[in-house]
Amino acid sequence: MSQYSNKGRLNFAWLFRMAWRDSRRSRSRLLLFISSIILGIAALVAIYSLRYTVQGDIDKQAKELLGADLVIEANKPAGDALQPLLDSIGDQKATEQSFASMVYFLRTGGTRLVQIRAVEGNYPFYGSIRTNPVNAAKTYQAAQQALVDKTLMLQYQAKLGDSIKVGELTFTIAGEIDKVPGKTGFSAAVAPGIFIPLRYLAATGLSQRGSRINYSYYFKYDNPVDINALVEKIEPRIEDAGFDIDTVEAAKNNTGNSFEDFTSFMNLVSFIALLLGCIGVASAIHIYIREKLNSIAVLRCLGATGKQAFLIYLIQVSLLGLLGSIAGTIAGTAIQFLLPAVLEDFLPVDITMQISWKAIAQGIFVGLLISVLFSLLPLLSIRNIAPLNTLRITETKNRFLRDPLQWLVYLLILAFVLGFSWLQMNNWMQAVVFTIGVLAAFGILAGMAWLIMWVTRKYFPESWSYLWRQGFANLFRPHNQTVILVVAIGLGTTFICLLFFVQHLLTNKVALSSSENQPNMVIFDIQPEQKEPIAAITRKFNLPVIQEVPIVTMRIEEINGITATMARQDSTLDLPRWAFEGEVRSTYRDSLTDTETLLEGKLQTVAPSVTDVRISMEDGYAKRLHVGVGDTIVFNVQGALVSTVVGSLRKVDWNRVQTNFRVIFPKGVLESAPKFHVLITRVPSKELSASFQRAVVSAYPTVSMIDLGLILSVVDDILSKIAFVIRFIGGFSIATGLVVLIASILISKYQRIQETVLLRTLGASRRQVLTITALEYFFLGALAAITGILLALAGGWALAVFSFKTVFAPPVLPTLLIFLSISALTVMIGLFNSRSILNAPPKTADII
Repeated sequence: MSQYSNKGRLNFAWLFRMAWRDSRRSRSRLLLFISSIILGIAALVAIYSLRYTVQGDIDKQAKELLGADLVIEANKPAGDALQPLLDSIGDQKATEQSFASMVYFLRTGGTRLVQIRAVEGNYPFYGSIRTNPVNAAKTYQAAQQALVDKTLMLQYQAKLGDSIKVGELTFTIAGEIDKVPGKTGFSAAVAPGIFIPLRYLAATGLSQRGSRINYSYYFKYDNPVDINALVEKIEPRIEDAGFDIDTVEAAKNNTGNSFEDFTSFMNLVSFIALLLGCIGVASAIHIYIREKLNSIAVLRCLGATGKQAFLIYLIQVSLLGLLGSIAGTIAGTAIQFLLPAVLEDFLPVDITMQISWKAIAQGIFVGLLISVLFSLLPLLSIRNIAPLNTLRITETKNRFLRDPLQWLVYLLILAFVLGFSWLQMNNWMQAVVFTIGVLAAFGILAGMAWLIMWVTRKYFPESWSYLWRQGFANLFRPHNQTVILVVAIGLGTTFICLLFFVQHLLTNKVALSSSENQPNMVIFDIQPEQKEPIAAITRKFNLPVIQEVPIVTMRIEEINGITATMARQDSTLDLPRWAFEGEVRSTYRDSLTDTETLLEGKLQTVAPSVTDVRISMEDGYAKRLHVGVGDTIVFNVQGALVSTVVGSLRKVDWNRVQTNFRVIFPKGVLESAPKFHVLITRVPSKELSASFQRAVVSAYPTVSMIDLGLILSVVDDILSKIAFVIRFIGGFSIATGLVVLIASILISKYQRIQETVLLRTLGASRRQVLTITALEYFFLGALAAITGILLALAGGWALAVFSFKTVFAPPVLPTLLIFLSISALTVMIGLFNSRSILNAPPKTADII
């Protein structure tokens, strides 16, 4: 025993040799312990690799995101005051006017609200509009031709060479758009684009007074220019004119920040999977150390110190943690090449995936760190194992309050969770909230497990049959698996259900508006002379005219005597800058609708004169403007200044498909102002909707129509894609829970053999033992699933009430199916991994 008889120093060679020898009979089980963290490490490495790759691609493709060196834009034309400045900058220029309008496919008769982009010039200057045929983006401006998004081509079975009608003009489809610089798959799904030459826009009849058009001016320099210095010089004049200015650097930062937020979220979800695996590791090592009591006691009898015994098993765990981390990084590196296909609709850049050694190094470091950190809790008990255990097993109790090392380990775990969260969020408050949330979730699940054990023990069903009582009693017997399995399965169930509930909430929020007797068709951009004919077409199709509302566009000129220039020059003024930049769409009427509730003041029905105009404002909009009843606002109604006083505040239900307004004028003020009308109706079927849209657009091609049924299908498709991505990442937590479940069952295999042999010795048949095992895992799976579902219901209710402002009505049948599926899966895994235990013959008792 000379190798370790000197207690004053440590012989690390001997410690490593003893760790290797001791692990020979348990290596497969130790590898199973560490398998709990492999999926979490794989998820982290995959997302780290994706983050680094996309950040590099954003830097490389930054100019392609914007398509120019500089972009100046607003929802109004430049005008005589700003045009000289625009003419003086840039070597190459392009102009775009974009707006929503209807398109009519002449061959198939389909109609759809799209984003029209009328372009003049060689836009984009960087990158290209990917089309079929390849050169279509370069040639379409030479003739009366259009580029059409591929989703529209597929949806309406259009072909190259077909004709489409945009407003009053017909264009030939010259190319199919595959991708536009800076646009994601989601933007194409929500507002598919059609490019036309700008010189034909006037002939379409869509560019009218009151039309909502966005004007963009693109600039490119042939020689390098200090764009930041240029922006600093011209920005005051640009902002004074009510325009925004965008640069390559700003576009790169915005895209990078958006993707950073997304990957941070995915990292946190993966981190939860990793923490779940860590709990599995801690539980597995705890059971492993219990089984090694005799071996450790023998080492103590031979002269090994508690410190030496502790280090032997710490070395085992560290080496296997390193192996598990390497396996996780290999899996994560492989998974990262799948992520671009999963996330392609989220990303505006082309991804060039490659192996990230930085991500691999981080994955190995994090995996090794958490393996050791979470194993320390059970490993610390080794120090207190006495040589007496070779003769008689005594219960070794860790006195938590008296052991400063255990306090230190818990503090280190807390610091690790908090620090990792901060690295993802770069915000201490958010990191603290996330850490508290994670601890609360694990604490609630563990608390529910302890409550289940207490309740089953306290109110044990003595009247049940023996098999049911035995299976039920296993929930609180010594060495039970209730806590670890309720946490593992419950967390996975919470993920599944909460994601499903959120998707259900969002789709129902839109579907509510398309329910029976609710409007589902909106016709807007109706000119005054088109109002009656379109209403007649609506009645001809036996459709109700639910609402006909005039809309007047205007801008805020002054708030309580403060202008936009004054607000920009004096930052102490309590006014948001955007208040003067946005366009306000208002109406005039003498009563409230059923979606509005008067909160404060009195509604003025008719203005006695233009000097006494009292408007009604939506309360949320008023709060954002920092105004209330009695404050004065001057509106610029397309060149005419109108002074008003805030006379009342309203609460508006924005969930209804109805014309709701932030500002309402009384009658007698805006009747003579340039305006357009909106008509709302309800169409009972898709077929009638298509016929009605075709009739309206054929007769009046300058109007636009919103079909809520189409919006619902688009929203559902987008939410399905988002849910799939979250499920893909959240699936690592679910899969980790299954691994922990399997590991927990296999780890307790030897304890179960003893219990099974005793039952068989007492006369129990294999079928009875099988029934007891199945009942135990059914109770575990069912109780864990119920706990997870209850947490998801609480989270779903909170989101519905506080975030979505709607009633929470969880779907019963899908929730029941999730419960049954998880319960059945737990039973199947439990029985499959216990099959060798069930086959143990009674004579095994002689060797136990």
